[in-house]
Amino acid sequence: MADTNAIGLHQASADQLADKLNALLANYQIFYMNVRGYHWNVKGQHFFELHTKFEEYYTDLLTKIDEVAERILTLGHQPLHAYSDYVRIADIAEDKNVHDGEACVRGIVQGLQTLIELQRELLSLASDADDEGTASLASDYIREQEKTVWMLNAYLG
Repeated sequence: MADTNAIGLHQASADQLADKLNALLANYQIFYMNVRGYHWNVKGQHFFELHTKFEEYYTDLLTKIDEVAERILTLGHQPLHAYSDYVRIADIAEDKNVHDGEACVRGIVQGLQTLIELQRELLSLASDADDEGTASLASDYIREQEKTVWMLNAYLG
C-alpha cells in the first residue's frame, strides 16, 4: 500500500507520531541534563542518598532517550539531535544552579509530570493509529513514572 510506511502504519499517522515523539525526545534531553545537574550539584544533609538516586534516574533517562529516538527511526523519520532544537521545542525548561536537595527532587517531580502528560497524549495518538509499538512504549513509561512521582512526593512529605 502506497500510503503506509515500512511497518504498515498510515504515513500521515507515522508523520504525526514522529513529530510527537521528537517533542518527547526534546523534553527527555532537557530533563536528562537537569537531573545530571542535580546529581553533580546537590548539597545538604541528604547528599549521599540523593546523589546516588539522581545517578539512577539519569542512567534510566539515557536509556529512554535512546528508545524514543529509535522509535522515531522505526517510524521512518529522523530524531532531532541538536540541543538548540531541544531547547526550542521542549516544555521542560533548563534548571540551572540548583543545589538544595528538596528543590532538586521537586524539579524531578515537575519534569516527570510533564513527561507523563506528553506520553498520555502520545499514547492516545498511537492508539488511534493502531501503533502498538509506540503505545506500549508510552504506557510502560507512564506506569513507571507515575510510581516514581508518588514515591518522590512521599519523600518530600
